[in-house]
Amino acid sequence: MRLQRILAAAGVASRRKAEEIIASGRVRVNGRIVVELGSQADPEVDRVEVDGRTISAEHPITVIMNKPRGVVTTVSDPEGRPTVMEYVRGVKARLFPVGRLDYATSGALLLTNDGELAQALTHPKNGVDKTYLVKVRGKVREETLEKWREGFDLGDGATGPSRVFRVEENESFTWLVVEIREGRNRQLRRMAEQTGLDLTKLKRVSFAGVGIEGLPVGEYRELTDQELARLRKDYVLPARKTKPRAVRAGEPSPASALPCKPVRRASRTRRNT
Repeated sequence: MRLQRILAAAGVASRRKAEEIIASGRVRVNGRIVVELGSQADPEVDRVEVDGRTISAEHPITVIMNKPRGVVTTVSDPEGRPTVMEYVRGVKARLFPVGRLDYATSGALLLTNDGELAQALTHPKNGVDKTYLVKVRGKVREETLEKWREGFDLGDGATGPSRVFRVEENESFTWLVVEIREGRNRQLRRMAEQTGLDLTKLKRVSFAGVGIEGLPVGEYRELTDQELARLRKDYVLPARKTKPRAVRAGEPSPASALPCKPVRRASRTRRNT
């Protein structure tokens, strides 16, 4: 088995990060430093060490948490801010976040010790679905929604098409459900700024089709066997013959991707998030 896969399976880091760890000379196999990325070892026989610590494969665990606002999506923070790791201390495995969720954004975040799964879910070519509940001040013109659906330039390249739907609107605010397949830095906040919308709340309600329905803020749950099987089938297995299809501008959303009662659910958690 390749070393980067062994490190990922042991929960040391994602496979991509494991490659950096190997290349930097931090890994030893049977006492010998190994820096070649193609190197292999047998985790059942060989002694593999990272920074002098012997590692062993962990049982793969993946959880979804309802991240609170004001929490950093990192393993540690040099500024001393709370991190998502403080909310999964009950898990007896070394988890790491799958991608990022902004400090001021709440909602669905996967954490895992399965480096192969993490890499598949964060690779841009896989176009993983991310569904958000968005609140903006005032009413939103249809032309603005069409611009979001078609995609536009943010200054560092054009966004891909989005699925955007109103779920409630009055003179004071508008609630939107937005589905994207990108993971660019602060993407929805930047899209709002460039189209003149005052975004006041942003909550991710599902990631790769795994939602947080009924999950209190700051809590987590393990993914079901069915959820894990679907993620591996859709994003991991090399036998998968087709990529997730591209989103077409203005395409109707599947009912399963939308929150059942998005506004009422957001209202219940408002004080907590």
